Amino acid sequence: MKKNNQTTNANSLNLNSTTSVFPSRINSTFSDEDSLPEILFITSFPPRECGIATYSQDLMKALNNQFVSSFKLTVCAIENNNERHLYQDEEVKYTLNTSDVNSYASVTDAINNDENIKVVVMQHEFGLFAENVEAFNKFITDIKKPMSVVFHTVLPRPDEVFKANVQHILDRADSLIVMTENSSNILLEDYRVEKEKISVIPHGTHLVPHTDKNILKAKYGVKGRRILSTFGLLSSGKSIETTLDALPKIINKSPDVLFLIIGKTHPGVVVNEGEVYRESLVKKIQELGLENHVQFVNKYLPLNELLEYLQMTDIYLFTSKDPNQAVSGTFSYAMSCGCAIVSTPIPHATEMVADGCGLTFDFGDSKKLAEAVNLLIYDIGLRKSIVMNGLHKIIHTAWENSAVAHAVLFQKVSGNQMELHYRNPELNLDHVKKMTDEFAMFQFSKLNRPDPNSGYTLDDNARAMIAICQDYKLTRDIDDLKYISTYLNFLAFCQQGDGKFLNYVDINRNFTPQNNAVNLEDSSGRAIWALGYLISLAPLLPSNFVKKAEAVYKKAMVHTDKMHSTRAMAFIIKGAYYYNRQVKDLDNQAQIKVFADRLVQMYKHEAKDGWNWFESYLTYGNSVLPEALLCAYAVTKDEEYNKIAKESFDFLLDNTFTKDAIKVISNRSWYVKGQEKQEFGEQPIDVAYTILALRKFHDIYKDEEYLNKMEIAFNWFLGNNHLKQIIYNPCTGGCFDGLEDTHVNLNQGAESTVSYLMARLTIVKYFGNANTIYFRKKLKAAKLLLLKA
Repeated sequence: MKKNNQTTNANSLNLNSTTSVFPSRINSTFSDEDSLPEILFITSFPPRECGIATYSQDLMKALNNQFVSSFKLTVCAIENNNERHLYQDEEVKYTLNTSDVNSYASVTDAINNDENIKVVVMQHEFGLFAENVEAFNKFITDIKKPMSVVFHTVLPRPDEVFKANVQHILDRADSLIVMTENSSNILLEDYRVEKEKISVIPHGTHLVPHTDKNILKAKYGVKGRRILSTFGLLSSGKSIETTLDALPKIINKSPDVLFLIIGKTHPGVVVNEGEVYRESLVKKIQELGLENHVQFVNKYLPLNELLEYLQMTDIYLFTSKDPNQAVSGTFSYAMSCGCAIVSTPIPHATEMVADGCGLTFDFGDSKKLAEAVNLLIYDIGLRKSIVMNGLHKIIHTAWENSAVAHAVLFQKVSGNQMELHYRNPELNLDHVKKMTDEFAMFQFSKLNRPDPNSGYTLDDNARAMIAICQDYKLTRDIDDLKYISTYLNFLAFCQQGDGKFLNYVDINRNFTPQNNAVNLEDSSGRAIWALGYLISLAPLLPSNFVKKAEAVYKKAMVHTDKMHSTRAMAFIIKGAYYYNRQVKDLDNQAQIKVFADRLVQMYKHEAKDGWNWFESYLTYGNSVLPEALLCAYAVTKDEEYNKIAKESFDFLLDNTFTKDAIKVISNRSWYVKGQEKQEFGEQPIDVAYTILALRKFHDIYKDEEYLNKMEIAFNWFLGNNHLKQIIYNPCTGGCFDGLEDTHVNLNQGAESTVSYLMARLTIVKYFGNANTIYFRKKLKAAKLLLLKA
């Protein structure tokens, strides 16, 4: 009896609603931001100028950008007597002076006594801890926290003394992170590490907008030049002289070549050698008469400027002479910026340039370097192919993807002492606007550059009108009205005299023959959905928009009774549902019932033997069917619509969701009743439509499980998918076109970009930011307290 009273009390608090009052004692049981599980990075850190410092800062920034209310990141900054720094970042909690044995002991005690620290991440490079190896070994032994060690260098064929020191680290670590498969293989073969202990997480790279090279060359005063470049902290190990010796043969064929040497001298080199190496390069430049073909950029560039230098580079040259260099962040950054790569065969480069992603030459071989560069200069097709292959290969190393991989690993190492919540990206309409000219939204893009030759479609512009209407409803951004008007005018343009719509329009604004070869009912249904949604916002929008939309809507509805396409009928129901929000019209309600009854009849014909669906197959945009019936129920209160909507949606969710992920129906081969379900080939539009439907079901049923699935589904865009890679590109505001079995399609067309935006605007108030996650955790805490009361 008491249990039933508890249930009643929980319901009376309306714990599934978005507002509620909680007992004050809940605050004592709910963790605030300061008590989140802590991940401590032991690493060099800015303002120290070294690659590992920059790497750690970039990784931490990516983790904080990608996740919210999941963990707290702090730093133990590595120093020595020769390099001491004042740290501005509040993340720096401790400092470790590797020159001082006592510093090791005091930091050990601090870490062990800090209950919030759940994982320690050691960024390891042999030179960082060379002064006191014994103290370092004792240090990692005495730390009583789960530890991940990131090996930035893995040396093959170690002697016994060296191997013993490394083995101590390997045995102590709970997990090992390396950045290349080659490093993993060395650990497996030369150090006998268990494979399960090793994670390969490539060096992170930055997403870039791929700005036109000619624009950037003009900005930096090198217009008309063919740019070769290399960058990084300068030292003799870079072997820049290899390129200088190759330049005369390159310039002989291409007098417009300019070689940029980007970066200041390594601070450690300056301390020990001064600028001897840079001066030797200057002398060689003079001896070879290269003054007009070589330019030093002698400074530590801010990130945005560095990425622009790389984006304007035609061919990037990596000439390191260290065959054991495990990884190069400079090399990775160049590839991600769309440079054609020519490199010495360090293991990282050999892995990355395989499969047509670049060219290699032997260490110090200036002749072969010149031949490779000349080949790429004159074989434009090869150069473009290498760039595109490289971009597709490097995308998985984006810092956003690196953050996901690291967070999943840290969660595991912690013993699942942290929950991962993805942070919603800021709303960004840049790519939608870039894809739209004064007439309409283009259909396709090449990477993030609109492809005008692809023309326009009614489908894309109808969805775009819904998305921008959603944004205007949320933000009241006056600039949105221009785009809503553009899309509305395009819908009117596509409507024919009989009220029907054509879908395909070329760049010259002519309807294409493609309109004669396909069924246009679905496109017409989408247009009606978009028009109905706009009309539902009549109190917010200019009256001329609404009047025009109503005229097009009414003309379109005249012949809809002849439509029998399943999804077309569902789109029409949705459009009529939204229209009904603003205009109470009995004829409109009657049309909702006509199409809802047809869906019911289809369901009754097909639904048997556990196949609770309207057709004998699941294809695309499946969620719109149960959502449409639920919309029909909201207008008519017909319980049969409600029952079938729920049954069919539950069936669809069972076929697309696991406990913590979504995998929508493959567009390679639809899921046919009685046949095996195919995997891979997932489209953003299907995930977006699922999110829209989940929102509608949550609004009607007030069931928090729909919110949980909305969060899981939206996180598919942010990296919670089988490749653990982002589908949304936060750099451009675009969305990649699809998720395949081994890669992401990097083109950012209209359908995918607008689909993401619709989904993002649909979930805006429910999760993915600190306030909503705090609130939902508080709800959970309240339920647990009430059940235990």
